[in-house]
Amino acid sequence: MANLKSLAKDTAIYGLSSIVARFINYLLVPIQTARFAASGGEYGVITNVYAYVSILIILLTFGMETTFFRFMNREGERPERIYSTTLRMLAFTSLASIAVVLALLQPIADAIGYADHPEYIAVMYTTVAIDAFMAIPFAYLRYQHRPVKFATLKIINILLNILLNVLYLIVLPALRLNPFGIYDEQFTLDVAFVFYINLVCTLCTLLMLWKELRGFGFGFDRAACRRMLSYTWPLLVMGVAGQLNQAASQILFPYFYDGSVEEARAQLGIYGACIKIAMIMVMITQAFRFAYEPFVFGKSKDKDSRETYAQAMKYYIVFTLLAFLCVMGYIDVLKFIIGESYWEGLRVVPIVMAAEIMFGVFFNLSFWYKLTDRTIWGAYFSGIGAVVLITIDILLIPRFSYMACAWAGFAAYATSMLLSYFIGQHYYPIRYPLKDIALYVGLSVVGFAAMALLHDALPLWASLLLNTVIILLFAAVVVKRDLSAHFKRRANG
Repeated sequence: MANLKSLAKDTAIYGLSSIVARFINYLLVPIQTARFAASGGEYGVITNVYAYVSILIILLTFGMETTFFRFMNREGERPERIYSTTLRMLAFTSLASIAVVLALLQPIADAIGYADHPEYIAVMYTTVAIDAFMAIPFAYLRYQHRPVKFATLKIINILLNILLNVLYLIVLPALRLNPFGIYDEQFTLDVAFVFYINLVCTLCTLLMLWKELRGFGFGFDRAACRRMLSYTWPLLVMGVAGQLNQAASQILFPYFYDGSVEEARAQLGIYGACIKIAMIMVMITQAFRFAYEPFVFGKSKDKDSRETYAQAMKYYIVFTLLAFLCVMGYIDVLKFIIGESYWEGLRVVPIVMAAEIMFGVFFNLSFWYKLTDRTIWGAYFSGIGAVVLITIDILLIPRFSYMACAWAGFAAYATSMLLSYFIGQHYYPIRYPLKDIALYVGLSVVGFAAMALLHDALPLWASLLLNTVIILLFAAVVVKRDLSAHFKRRANG
């Protein structure tokens, strides 16, 4: 239990910072969706470009975060040399890829539908390449159990992003000022400046990591580099396939939507704005991942490690289900995060949130093949999930628009999760508390069904009151069955 307390403490710090950072970042959504109307499609451009970014960040880090933790905790390895070697590898690949993209900028822009705006590609690729490199200094902070500095830098980055967006989208238009020349409306509506702002924020964060960048001085270990690349390539395949489960829909949508390019971007913008509400689940999963990854590799030699992993799984599911009920219970309030012209897409929120819960479970399950050095299985699971998603997208987007994207993600994560569980029980059996998990899943499904069925039959105040009661009842069951039982055991123990 002491180990779970340590995990909970780090998760709380990462989680609080992630929640604060995401909440601050949410301010971009009402600012941008208010400034860029759904019908204009500008937010669809942002959604589409960031989908490419999410794939690129996986390619450029090529699984090195997990590999880094594995080798930093591996017997016989020198942590300082592993850190320096990893830094140098990522620095080389990031700089080399920037040079290649800039050299082929126009053909790339033509290929993905931005022939008239190659600057979108140049700015965002440079930003993502720097972000990929910074993943290792941030991983080093996690390895050193320094969540406070980690969280502080992340929040500063987002605060700066918010301030520059407010300046560009609100202050300058209100004052009718253009610091780059004569004011005109086109200046205030150019989405390229949203991408320039990201680049500025990323460069500032890189400067604030200067102490961690001194790790370059520990040298380069060629033998360790080869061992790490051998370990990480399946993680790269797994990472790309896994990210495709999140981003492929936004990439494929403009190609398969049955309508004009402008309509496709408008519909994609609605989908992209509405799934921002579901990102509370991404926050929780991300916070858990930041703390859980170093925790698992450090805990792997303990005798009770499997029992600890089983309990961690249960508590992860419990708290994500509670978050699901909270978001769905107060969706009538949370919808004001996005512009009113985007509300028609709110029906995707419960589907996307359920999919993200399953992704979190899949991540939790993934450590059986990471700890046994069978990382190729992760590539298989994620790859199969990606095939499921892409197939559903291609077949159903022309008929069901962005609803196909939501259900495609749900089906993909469900497939990957179930495959990982059943095969994992053969190679690395863990006795998960399936009865407890099934009980909590069932309670949350019943609670959500009650919220949905009575939503239109009740006035808003009564609906919110009923939803609050449902959420509190779920929380009471958790406290009664698990938390109070734990405290009783401690009192008797």
